[in-house]
Amino acid sequence: MLKNFYEISINECRLKKASFSPGHGPLHGPQSPTSSVPQPTSQVLPPTSGRPLMPQAPQMAPPPSASGQPFMPQSPQMAPPPIGASSAMGTTAAAAAMGVPGSFSGLPHPPGGSGFQQPPGLAGPQGYLFILQSPLQTQVIEDDQTKRGGQVYATNLRGQVPPLVTTDFVVQDQGNASPRFIRCTTYCFPCTADLAKQCQVPLAAVIKPFAAVPKNETPLYTVDHGEAGPIRCNRCKAYMCPFMHFIDGGRRYQCGFCSCVNEVPAFYFQHLDHMGRRVDAYQRPELSLGSYEFVATLEYCKNKKPPNPPAFIFMIDVSYPNIKSGLVRLLCAELKSLLERLPREEGAGSSAVRVGFVTYNKILHFYNVKSTLAQPQMMVVSDVAEMFVPLLDGFLVNFQESRSVINNLLEQIPDMFTDTGESETVFAPVVQAGMEALKAADSSGKLFIFHSSIPTAEAPGKLKNRDDRKLINTEKEKTLFQPAKGVYEDLSKECVSNGCCVDLFLFPGQYIDVATMGSVAMHTGGSVYKYSNFQVLNRSQGASDIRKEVEKPVGFDATMRVRTSTGFRATDFFGAIYMSNTTDVEMAAVDCHKAVTVEFKHDDKLSDDAGALVQCALLYTSVGGQRRLRIHNLSLSCSSQLADLYKSCETDALVNFFAKSAYRAMVNQPLKAVREVLVHQTAHMLACYRKNCASPSAVSQLILPDAMKVLPVYMNSLMKSAALVGSADLSTDDRALQRLLVTGMGVEETQALFYPRLIPLHNLDVGSKAVPLAVRCSEERLSEGGVFLLENGLQMFLWLGQACPPEFIQSIFNVPSFMTSIPELDNTLSKKLRSVIDHINQQRSHAMKLVVVKQKDRSEAPFRQHLVEDKGLHGGASYMDFLCYVHREIRQLLT
Repeated sequence: MLKNFYEISINECRLKKASFSPGHGPLHGPQSPTSSVPQPTSQVLPPTSGRPLMPQAPQMAPPPSASGQPFMPQSPQMAPPPIGASSAMGTTAAAAAMGVPGSFSGLPHPPGGSGFQQPPGLAGPQGYLFILQSPLQTQVIEDDQTKRGGQVYATNLRGQVPPLVTTDFVVQDQGNASPRFIRCTTYCFPCTADLAKQCQVPLAAVIKPFAAVPKNETPLYTVDHGEAGPIRCNRCKAYMCPFMHFIDGGRRYQCGFCSCVNEVPAFYFQHLDHMGRRVDAYQRPELSLGSYEFVATLEYCKNKKPPNPPAFIFMIDVSYPNIKSGLVRLLCAELKSLLERLPREEGAGSSAVRVGFVTYNKILHFYNVKSTLAQPQMMVVSDVAEMFVPLLDGFLVNFQESRSVINNLLEQIPDMFTDTGESETVFAPVVQAGMEALKAADSSGKLFIFHSSIPTAEAPGKLKNRDDRKLINTEKEKTLFQPAKGVYEDLSKECVSNGCCVDLFLFPGQYIDVATMGSVAMHTGGSVYKYSNFQVLNRSQGASDIRKEVEKPVGFDATMRVRTSTGFRATDFFGAIYMSNTTDVEMAAVDCHKAVTVEFKHDDKLSDDAGALVQCALLYTSVGGQRRLRIHNLSLSCSSQLADLYKSCETDALVNFFAKSAYRAMVNQPLKAVREVLVHQTAHMLACYRKNCASPSAVSQLILPDAMKVLPVYMNSLMKSAALVGSADLSTDDRALQRLLVTGMGVEETQALFYPRLIPLHNLDVGSKAVPLAVRCSEERLSEGGVFLLENGLQMFLWLGQACPPEFIQSIFNVPSFMTSIPELDNTLSKKLRSVIDHINQQRSHAMKLVVVKQKDRSEAPFRQHLVEDKGLHGGASYMDFLCYVHREIRQLLT
């Protein structure tokens, strides 16, 4: 019998003293860092060493299910209630207040039903309900790895649900794009807009067009049709792909997106076989693969001229704090080695990327590093109000040709400004200068800006400190995350139009207004890195981030268009992007970690037979200066049965969509309203499943679709994330930074962020190459004699219990007591621990600095903030309390 939902019985959920609310009720109060979760009155076996204990149900009869056999999968063949039987509900106040797209559109929320069942629970002494068999996120990951790990995932089936992002698998492209490039919230779309509105499951795709392809998979093929260029549909402009149907003996083809019949160009003609398929289909990537590239013609280039190779401009803040701290000297030393590793076209002997250098404080210094010079030359621009580039020839150069001059410059810069007393800086003129330099060179490229303080000098873009903690938990809290208007908005637009991407490396000692400064990087497709109270002794994190940023695959001056088959269309876009119209996604640069989340809406009925087709076309300039088109195609199923939609959902993609929707909404709406929409959206999706898809069961049972059984833990974690929880204890800059980072994240990154990995290390198998299995992210899993590693893609902690074995401490730190960092020691345990840390860091886009914390030490609070199944330190309910609240919401919707 096919299992398609998860079922847990819950006793009557009467939470009197501990009622949950999406705002800041009793369960949203601060939690003591050393507080422990109250234990249920039922008998529970103690955990075994090294492995998480599976929750045990208390010995009591659970509420009866319809079949009389609780905890057994219920048959999906039972006839659900008529789909149209539900009545429309009015818009909730919170949703109406949002007024933003997607789940925050303020549309009426229909009633529904829920599908996952909770285990028997017992009321504790404070009126808590303890859920002893809540769905385990770690178990879901382990099960998928066991079932699908190490296997070949062929993309030849329409609407196929891929393995989880945490599972190791090999993709074989057979006509649909790899899930590394596109993941969907559901791989089966409802046939009508009414069904979509009824279930409230967002229809979206998370597209990572430049995703890295593992070495054991085939890289993308490049198709070159010469001067003729890529073949496209005359009506909808979709590119040739496996969804085109050839007819009339191969002389014409029917577009799979708009059904228009087009003539086949003479040079492209080929006969059809007895199945109506071109005999050369498997020799042409565009006819047999889901992802491939076209070489673009001059028609796709600006001014119909071939683009110049891109350029990297390194811009260093040489104000007094940076000189005194040694940061400038460190950066110059790192750049000397980094420039040897500039990205290059595959097969090329050297990089075509040109480089330039600028230093600045209140004024800007440009450097002529032409290869014919014996020494670099400095040119100063002091009029920052009217920024211009004082030289063209010699500013952007080939590194290999000017290596000696550049190395001389990097050695001289720290000494040049040794006696500076200037502590004020500018920022907008720096970006303007870099953009003007690229524009003058008729080139796209990147600005690597290394900055350390809020720009307070008199110049365009001057900022003031607006970190007003009194606004937290008020209607005006949203203003803390709104970027300053005017100069920075215009600057972002101008940068994108000129293909100028901004990567921002911040080294602040205090508030720096990340919301404003980081917005320029976000809108241009760039990245933001922040190192608070940076110390040169701990330089590995910053050096690693800079190296990754310079080396990673990237495309420049990019425009992306998402086309769909008839019946639905792309309506909203979330990402590190800029949009000057409703269809073209513009990115000054797009790299292997940036993802764009696209929401779809119906504009007509979809057909079960035809399905739903999506084509993502990305026009960009390669690092070698070649204009290309990267195409990703995906075919999805369609159904008039909601059960098919729920069975094909992907929780990780749903969480990515909800996070980006919420983080966009938080600059326009109060955070309480944003949190309310998230919890109501969760309840509505699950209520609809129960009403229309699940077998009849006792009202005390909470039923979740099997594909969504861990959705509540992710949604609760999202609501407790730093950006969405109002607390004066959290840095405004850090909250703004998380908002900016999540905006450009893919599914893999948001999955790790909203459910960190908690890895036990006290029983580390030094002979195994594998990373130990993670356990539930909860205080219950910690033990006084244990050692745990926690990571979420942005931060990493090593937690040591009070009774941690002395021999473990000695092997790791080489001293009897713990230190704040891990030295490199020549013993098996130390090597294994460092290999685990290095392996995890290689998987993540950001280098994570390891923070060592000891149980019940003051430094433990940031670590406990990431135990997402527990009550939040800065507000937010525990996972169990959130499940109870969602269950109560569902019951209210059903009645």
